[in-house]
Amino acid sequence: MTLETVLLTAAALIGVGVYGAMSQQVVVMVMMGIELAVAGVLLALGGLWWFTSPDVSLQTLGLVVLAAMTVEMATGFAVATLLHRRDGTDMTDMAAGLHE
Repeated sequence: MTLETVLLTAAALIGVGVYGAMSQQVVVMVMMGIELAVAGVLLALGGLWWFTSPDVSLQTLGLVVLAAMTVEMATGFAVATLLHRRDGTDMTDMAAGLHE
């Protein structure tokens, strides 16, 4: 595996994630697109760290960010579930109560 392969894979993840977030209206699908894009950024950063300076301490930072991203995703799913239970909707256009 080369750095170019890792960066191309990361670019594909970012592209698919941005397309998914921009083209969907369901809250869960928008969150999944954003998470996919963030995972692509993390893959690119991890690949750059691995191939330029294989220092383990910098890669640990990537794992911490990945853990924080997981908590953020769980929080997002909790908000989507609450929105669905309270208003019976899962579309972003119908979620007017989120800003209140």
